[in-house]
Amino acid sequence: MTNTNTLTEKAVAGRRVEFTYHRDRGLPNPPTYPGVITGTEPGASGRLLARVRLDGTRSNLHIPVDYEGLTYLDEVGPVPELPMGRFTPVASDPYGFYKKAGVLLATIGEDGADLVVITDDPEIARAAARLYDTEIGVDVDSVNYGAMAPKWAVFEWEPEDAECPWTVSWASQGDDQAVHIYYLPS
Repeated sequence: MTNTNTLTEKAVAGRRVEFTYHRDRGLPNPPTYPGVITGTEPGASGRLLARVRLDGTRSNLHIPVDYEGLTYLDEVGPVPELPMGRFTPVASDPYGFYKKAGVLLATIGEDGADLVVITDDPEIARAAARLYDTEIGVDVDSVNYGAMAPKWAVFEWEPEDAECPWTVSWASQGDDQAVHIYYLPS
């Protein structure tokens, strides 16, 4: 067992780590996920927590520095900057972009009941929305898919640990990184 003081010394911003989820630790060859420590903070009962951003994610896990599923690597460097600003969505379950009927869709709004479907084809947009609604248990006969409105939109990354990793704003055709969508309000 490694001394907690040694781990506290290793838990520095920029150190590369590998993380294993608790649910996987009993597996014969548990998967590990590479990441970087973005900082530390005091936790409950005075335990020091490492803020770990796994590669490919935009938010931190808050992990006790002495957690057995956290492996400290020798590499220490600058904490990579998160991409900010406008982006073009790609399929990504962690960020809420789902591929349905060959196009991307996402839920928006305070309760996540509004849909945006990234396409310029109204029939494909309706098919994707209907498929999504069916999969999540919505009574599709109660939804007015004819209310889907064509719009132009831009998606923007929010700062790390924001309530939502991205936002969408209505735009005009030709705006930088604007994409054509169909919007279905709840």
